[in-house]
Amino acid sequence: MEEEEAELRNPFPSPPSHYTNYTSHNLKLLALLKERTTDQSTDLSEINQHEVLSDQTDVPTWPLAQLDKPRVDWILEEGQYSVFGDTWFVKETIPSLAELGGHQLYPADPSVDRRPALLSVLRSVLVAYSHLTDALLAPPPPPSSTTPPEWQRHVEWITILAQNIMAAANDLRPVQARGNLELMMQRQLEIRKEETKAIHLQCDSLEAQLANLRLNASQKTGISDDMSSKSARQNLQEVGGVTSEDVWRWAEEA
Repeated sequence: MEEEEAELRNPFPSPPSHYTNYTSHNLKLLALLKERTTDQSTDLSEINQHEVLSDQTDVPTWPLAQLDKPRVDWILEEGQYSVFGDTWFVKETIPSLAELGGHQLYPADPSVDRRPALLSVLRSVLVAYSHLTDALLAPPPPPSSTTPPEWQRHVEWITILAQNIMAAANDLRPVQARGNLELMMQRQLEIRKEETKAIHLQCDSLEAQLANLRLNASQKTGISDDMSSKSARQNLQEVGGVTSEDVWRWAEEA
């Protein structure tokens, strides 16, 4: 029995020893047993399966009801189930100190303000520590005394107070996780806003540079047009300077 419990608590446990019972023949016998049971509300483990299945062969000595699937409605009603020796809750909840068997000194209802009770617990810790110091400085009892020492009582009380403080702090873990998540999301949003702002500034700088390039290109185009028009006028002026007398003189010489 101890070996089976140690195996169940192994991080990588072996399959249960009764997994070899789930054969096709045994499952058929279980289905036949259910079919021949007139009252469906009857517990199969209370039925004499050898009498009901007298016409069948290889009927096991152990009850076939062990092969039946677990009742989900029972699990939901109890709120917990057992797997490999550990108990798991259907709805994941953090058990309170009182549910774990401790002496809870603060309200169990999370909607009630716990600060007054926790302040009282903190003051009790300080007072108990002071009393513990006094008890340790007191002379030891005689060897024949059977009365437990006073410091032991203070240590037990300080342990209870420390358990309450730790349990109350653990109850605030979801609130702390939610607050950390909100801060993380806000920081991510701020980073994205800063990155978007930097992208917009870079786009504005590029647009300004493009505008300057367009302006310079248009100015250079206007200057080249002016220079070409001036050269054309100079050519016309040179051509217009030839008189008719020069033409007749050239004709006579030719």
